[in-house]
Amino acid sequence: MAVHSLDAALNLQSLGEGRWLGRSHPDWANMVGPFGGLTAAQLLHAACLDPRRLGEPLALTVNFAGAVADGDFEIEAVPVRTNRSTQHWTLTQRQGDQACSTASAVFAVRRPTWSAAELAMPVVPPAAQVPVDVPRSPVTWPRRYEFRFVEGGWPDFHHPREVADSRTVLWVRDDPPRTLDVQALAALADVFYPRVFRRRQRAIPAGTVSLTTYFHAAAAALAAQGDRPLLAVAHGRRFTQGFFDQSAELWGDDGHLLASSHQIVYYKE
Repeated sequence: MAVHSLDAALNLQSLGEGRWLGRSHPDWANMVGPFGGLTAAQLLHAACLDPRRLGEPLALTVNFAGAVADGDFEIEAVPVRTNRSTQHWTLTQRQGDQACSTASAVFAVRRPTWSAAELAMPVVPPAAQVPVDVPRSPVTWPRRYEFRFVEGGWPDFHHPREVADSRTVLWVRDDPPRTLDVQALAALADVFYPRVFRRRQRAIPAGTVSLTTYFHAAAAALAAQGDRPLLAVAHGRRFTQGFFDQSAELWGDDGHLLASSHQIVYYKE
C-alpha cells in the first residue's frame, strides 16, 4: 500500500540519541516553508520516537523562529526532567547552524480519575450532511485535508469586506482519510487559515509565531475516532499592532474534546 503523505512527511531517521534527520515534503508546502502544523507534528514525533519517552503527549508549544527551506533538517530532542507522572522535553529544529523552530513538550502518564467537561461541542449537522468544500488556497497543504464548512468558510479575496467576527466551524479530516493519532492531531490544531483573513477578507502577510496545543485524549480514544471527521472550531480574540491570537478546539464526533490550542500570529498591512 502507498505510504500516506503525512506518514511520509513524518519519516525521521535516527542520527544517535536524541537526534533525528528529516526532510521537507512538497505535499505540505505553505506560502513560505512548510505548513506549521506539519512542523509541530514532526517535532512531537521526534520525542514520541525516543526510547526515553515516558507516557503520552499532554502539551506542545512550538515557536516558529524562521522558515524551513526545502531539504534536510535535524531535530534535537532532550528530556530535561522526568518525574513519576510527567516528563518535560525541549526540541530544536535546525538547518545548518540556524534554528528554524524551537519547542517544549510535556508527556504524562494518564491514570483513571474523576472526570468532567465544562465545555460542550457546538450543535451542528453531522459531517455527512455538510458538503465537501474544495480548498481555494494557492498553497499546497490544504489539499491534504477534507474540509466541510458549517460556518465561516474560505475568505473571499475577490470581494474584500470586513466581517463582524472571525469564527469558523468545520468538519475536517486527513485526505485521503487516515486513522487519527497524536501526530495528526498536532497538525490539525493548525489547520485554520489566519483569522485576520476571515475578519478582513483580504490576503495579507501573516504567519504563526507561537502555537500551544493541549491534548485531552489518550491514544486509545484517538484510535477509536478512526478516520472519521473531527469538528474544528476557531476564533480570534484581539487584533492589534501587528499581532493577533486565535483559539481552537478539536472535537471527536462522539462529542468529546480531543485537543485545544492557542496561538499568536504576526500580520502586516
